[in-house]
Amino acid sequence: MTYDFPKRFLWGSATAGHQVEGNNDNSDFWAEEQVEGSPYNEKSGEAIDHYTLYKEDIALMASLGLKVFRFSIEWARIEPEPGRYSQTAINHYRDVLKTCYEHNITPFVAMHHFASPKWLMQFGGWASPDVPDRFAKYCEVVFRELGELIPYVLTMNEVNLPVMLRELFTSIGFIPPVGIGRDAWTAPGWREEAAKLCGATSDQYFTFHMLSDERSLHILRQTHQKARQAIKSIQPNTLVGLSMALSDVQCIQGGEKIAAAKWQSYFSQYLPMIEEDDFFGLQNYTREVYGPNGQVQPDKEAELTQMGYEFYPEGLSNVVRKVAQSISIPIIITEHGIATENDSRRVEFIRKGLAGLQSCLEDGIDIRGYLHWSTFDNYEWNSGYTKQFGLIEVDRTTQKRKVKESARFLGQIAKSSSLVNN
Repeated sequence: MTYDFPKRFLWGSATAGHQVEGNNDNSDFWAEEQVEGSPYNEKSGEAIDHYTLYKEDIALMASLGLKVFRFSIEWARIEPEPGRYSQTAINHYRDVLKTCYEHNITPFVAMHHFASPKWLMQFGGWASPDVPDRFAKYCEVVFRELGELIPYVLTMNEVNLPVMLRELFTSIGFIPPVGIGRDAWTAPGWREEAAKLCGATSDQYFTFHMLSDERSLHILRQTHQKARQAIKSIQPNTLVGLSMALSDVQCIQGGEKIAAAKWQSYFSQYLPMIEEDDFFGLQNYTREVYGPNGQVQPDKEAELTQMGYEFYPEGLSNVVRKVAQSISIPIIITEHGIATENDSRRVEFIRKGLAGLQSCLEDGIDIRGYLHWSTFDNYEWNSGYTKQFGLIEVDRTTQKRKVKESARFLGQIAKSSSLVNN
């Protein structure tokens, strides 16, 4: 059976600056990686050197047939000191954008993907009431310089992840950054040392991944809304949204109330933020099943990914349908992927996910694109370089790229905007 997608459907893949560019040494994540007792298994270092190799990388994506490249502009590079903006960094990202157009690839930009400037911690980090204006000013500077080259933008990536992490780690009384295990988070002293590297104290140290209490969520809402206003005032034709990480929340008998509360926490409480957005960025990797006593773990026979997630590509369409019940703006899949060394499973993950999207389209749900996570095997935060999410393998000794079959598979779909589902 052949599934045909809309002709203007966005087909591509995604990256994050800190995970691929390398040497993002002015960021808070860089500081956390450096200190003794750090929960990061290894330092990001030069990553996959995409900051240097972006021209070759974009050309490679184009040769595969991919049509869209989602990447982040790093705030820490653009504004290395409060109120001082780097023309060198701006020129770099201008060239990245222009290189996309040279290869007929549509750029899709995230203004923030987890990492923030170190200096922000000196002002109280993301708990500071000044953050909305500081972030809006950063967006204003970027869009005055580069806005005409940016047709799609996420103000922030996975705004709901801090709440998901808070619920996961409540039992130990800490709110850890993305992907950090319980034992690592309790390692003594590392957070205080990271604060020092940022020129701050531990009581000032409040990263993006701690945005989960009522006060900081209010700051988050203001930040998105002010950033959107700043962007639209300069480039009204740029389509603006944000993204959320959304597992397919399911329940068995007796788990209905818990599942409903999880969905409210993960998604519904954020709806006021996006009322004036142009699209919604939906990101899905697996499902979560709840019973009367909380989350139910996958069966012993279930296939798990390198991240410990259940292999469940059907979750994508399930989440799309749930989200579509609550919003009236278009949906773009801004991340969907799997960490595995078995690339044939990645192909199957993509195939089943897209088959589910096609059924949603047939039912009239407005879906505008699919961006796979991720373009490359890259730095996966505290897991270092041990997780393989990429369509393209990278030998970090030589930085040589090696195309996987999944990249060719998705590229062929992008070329024809159709999926042959055997």
